[in-house]
Amino acid sequence: MPRIRSVFTPMGWLVLIFTMLILFRSLYNRNAYEIVLSCAMFLFLLILGIAGVWKSKKLKSMEPGWKPPFPLTAKTGEDTPVTGLCANIPLFFRLHFIVRGNFLPSGSNAGLKNGCPVFIETSVPRGDDRTNLPVDFPMSGIFHGDGFCQLRDIFGFYSFYCGAPQHRTVNVRCSPCIGKNTPVNAQTGAEDQRNKPSSDVERYYQREYTPGDRLRDINWKSSDKIDTLITRISTDNQEKVSRIEVHFRNYASVSTVLKINKANVKVEAGNFTLESLWLLDRAKARLSYFLRSLMEQNPSFIFDVRSPSGNWEIEDMDDLDAFFEELAGLSFLSPQHETAIQAGKGDVYVFSTACDFGLKSFIQACSPRPVTLFLIQPEEQKASVSQFKKYFTKTKPDNEETDIELLSLTDFDEMGTASDTRWLAQRKLKPLGVRASKTEMFYAGLRL
Repeated sequence: MPRIRSVFTPMGWLVLIFTMLILFRSLYNRNAYEIVLSCAMFLFLLILGIAGVWKSKKLKSMEPGWKPPFPLTAKTGEDTPVTGLCANIPLFFRLHFIVRGNFLPSGSNAGLKNGCPVFIETSVPRGDDRTNLPVDFPMSGIFHGDGFCQLRDIFGFYSFYCGAPQHRTVNVRCSPCIGKNTPVNAQTGAEDQRNKPSSDVERYYQREYTPGDRLRDINWKSSDKIDTLITRISTDNQEKVSRIEVHFRNYASVSTVLKINKANVKVEAGNFTLESLWLLDRAKARLSYFLRSLMEQNPSFIFDVRSPSGNWEIEDMDDLDAFFEELAGLSFLSPQHETAIQAGKGDVYVFSTACDFGLKSFIQACSPRPVTLFLIQPEEQKASVSQFKKYFTKTKPDNEETDIELLSLTDFDEMGTASDTRWLAQRKLKPLGVRASKTEMFYAGLRL
């Protein structure tokens, strides 16, 4: 059954009711002045309504071109161009483009039934057939929404839907973080034997030296001429490729992820606190910075990224960009999704949050392989570093990060994404006392 929409706005209904009251009162009192005033108001509303209905029907087939920027990154303030709009709008009317939908922070519903409501609106300048829509989000996640046009009068009495609605599903990538490069010893990484193709002979037989190449393969004569180390690769040999093993642990405790229904059956709830989702967002940002900085530093690196949501092999920038797009929509999973650790050699790089209660067991299972841990903790841990003494005997590393990346509920409201009052009563997370061979701590806080 088609949905019937009222063309009157709340202001329009108030004016209409008020005009009718004046008309009934003037007829009862036989006041000619009030009768003329109320009839003139009715006539004005009628003419305005007829003009709006006539134009909205003409614009019924309009298809606005709404294409969000790709990639869409949180907290960048990018504008989305909207084209294909009608420039011939009647006097006293304006065309508005509206985006309405739901935003799932870090791919989760954050304890809400359908996520966070989103409402973004912009008006089209008179005489133009395009406009810019400010689409921005406070953190990574998935946005499902519709873009549509409304024809409104400047007095705020009428609102007519026009044009075909445009549905979009967009992955919102996490806002970038600032950090320092992490030293990686490529010689300790797992190695992969790959045949070089017979094409592109010049690039095949010699190239610049990279860590891990054998000294006997260096062409010292050519290196001396150009003052750069050149590695010589023969057709009978296979090139050694350094692989870096990365684990992204988007796990949360069972009490956070699961709930018991009346039938005493465990059901996936996805009912996460906003603070935990913010920690996961910052873990995504640290992982993105780590992969991108190393890929730019040495394009020959190959990354094996493993998580409970899937495995990825990243060989070039195209693979990296595709991975970032999938990473934006990853949310927490319960520890029941954890798989057994595969045997290997070389360093292991782990990214996790304070919600991962199985992290300590995982690090112990990686022994004797060296583990570099990037751990995102709640901000209380930074304020009381002395609490670590009951967990660790070592002093705090000099290279440990101490800046706090903050998220505020007002960020949601300012960017057109509604926050929820239930977030105010959510329990605070506790720091996770875990250390690895090398640990880098990062802190994320929530401001209500």
